[in-house]
Amino acid sequence: MSKEQAALDALFEAAADVRVRAHAPYSNFFVGAAILDEEGRIHVGCNVENAAYPQGTCAEAGAISAMVAAGGARRIFAVAIVGGPAEGAEVQCPPCGGCRQKIREFAGESASIHLRDGDGEVTSIPLGELLPLSFGPGHL
Repeated sequence: MSKEQAALDALFEAAADVRVRAHAPYSNFFVGAAILDEEGRIHVGCNVENAAYPQGTCAEAGAISAMVAAGGARRIFAVAIVGGPAEGAEVQCPPCGGCRQKIREFAGESASIHLRDGDGEVTSIPLGELLPLSFGPGHL
């Protein structure tokens, strides 16, 4: 197994592990995200819903917060996301528009976003394709 494949497997394992701890009593759609930072550390987050729907947080936002709170690295190299019904198979779960922008704050356009479905099929997409012509820190 290549070093890149081992890193991707570790990201998906971390995302899947945290996904089961999501708080999703309204949608029953559990999401886990894992971020690989510039120092090779993995940070995770899961979605946390709220009865006042707009107050919930996405898994990607939680993982970004965990990275910032851990200190040190501030650059995202890769993100792995798994999601789906609590008791069902994973479906490919791309980040919402808000999370794409949140990821962009800490990642360049070439950062890889990895999505996995219930059959283990992985789709890898550069952030620049998910958020073309993005507005980022370099614009300020």
